[in-house]
Amino acid sequence: MNLLVISRHNGLVERLRMAFEGAGHRILHAEDPLEALARDAWGEAQVLLVDSGGDPMDGYRLCRLLRGEARVLFRNLPIFLILDHAPTDQDQLALQDSDGDGFIRAGHTIQQILNHLGPVMAGGASREEGQRVPILAVGLHAGLAQQARDLLHHYFMEVHTPPARNAREAQGVLKAPILLLGLSAGGVEGALSLLAQLREQNRLPYTILVGQVKDETAQRKLLLAGISDWVPLPLPAPRLLHACKRAIECLHARRIQTEYESAIHDLRERRGMLEIEAAALRNEVLTDPLTELLNRRAFDQNLEHAVRQWERHRRAFVLLLGDVDHFKLINDRFGHPVGDEVLRQMAARIRTTLRKSDLAFRIGGEEFAVLLTETSLKAGAEVAEKLRRRIDQEPVLLPGGQTIFPTMSFGVGGPGPPDPAALLVLVDKALYQAKRLGRNRVVVTDGGELPPRPVIGGS
Repeated sequence: MNLLVISRHNGLVERLRMAFEGAGHRILHAEDPLEALARDAWGEAQVLLVDSGGDPMDGYRLCRLLRGEARVLFRNLPIFLILDHAPTDQDQLALQDSDGDGFIRAGHTIQQILNHLGPVMAGGASREEGQRVPILAVGLHAGLAQQARDLLHHYFMEVHTPPARNAREAQGVLKAPILLLGLSAGGVEGALSLLAQLREQNRLPYTILVGQVKDETAQRKLLLAGISDWVPLPLPAPRLLHACKRAIECLHARRIQTEYESAIHDLRERRGMLEIEAAALRNEVLTDPLTELLNRRAFDQNLEHAVRQWERHRRAFVLLLGDVDHFKLINDRFGHPVGDEVLRQMAARIRTTLRKSDLAFRIGGEEFAVLLTETSLKAGAEVAEKLRRRIDQEPVLLPGGQTIFPTMSFGVGGPGPPDPAALLVLVDKALYQAKRLGRNRVVVTDGGELPPRPVIGGS
């Protein structure tokens, strides 16, 4: 609602702002009627206050002028005359003659302004009674409680004053976010007892202590018990109003923080689920489904990374390429299901022989690769020989009782070639050399051109 004030009483204007702007109303101000006429301020006003005296136009004359207008707005506009003294009989007659609605004293307090104009301003408010903020008031004298009720009612807060003995039950029903706590029911100890009861029930309301506590020990106890604000007596209306508004702002900020933390929690859970899904997808994309080793895509990525680490930081690595000997004969004689079982068992032997930091891959039909991290070429050749011996010495037992004695040949090489593809070609040549020399053996290349050295194993 818009309240137009035509007055030179600036103190009254400030008190009007304090009384009504917090409830969502607007206070428009002009110094005199002529200024208001020049600004054409009438169109926005739903209530008008004007000084009764003035030169060249006083408030009574302005009121008569507006009532004489043909516009319905001015005929129905509530108009109050501002006096700097108590209304006299002559003032009452002048008010009737001008068709005004009443008087406002320039020296009215905020509470008197609310009592006088509150019903008029509330008549145009858009909020419903059911939307009022409930406030629990306990331990206040009757007059103090009524003062708080009258003041806060205009700001859409509903003060409830149950007896102190019923405060816990009342809060269970109201769930009031704000507690006005006086000391008339049991003093400091009674207040501490009530705070303890409410804390047991649920989260303690934002608590505003109303009263005087001079003892510092008692003050400390109250603050530790949950007092959030303090309003002294005699009760100053602006201070109480400010404390309640601050409470609402604090509770609103707390609610926003809770919602934010809940949203963050949901996002973290969602992120965790996405990471699990991404890991599963990555595992599916980079894993060979038959042997559960890493596949060719993963091999290419990790080999390139190993070469780059060597170039930048000289982090040594060794590449092993292995191929099951005469695998086509196994497939032709026993069938592809048996061939698949042989590959699974070869993969299991490779995986269980290596360190956790080493990586094993199936890069083709019966072709395997191993990347040994932080390993010298000599140590890599020893790992390859260890793999070759284990595969040679542990035959594959099939579910049908058959036994197969597969073997595997290995090529071994370390960093030196300028790129991953060149290194792969070089180690593949070493593997081919092992095949050509009779299979079931290890051939090592030191990064130069073949023929490589040495040849390990063999029957």
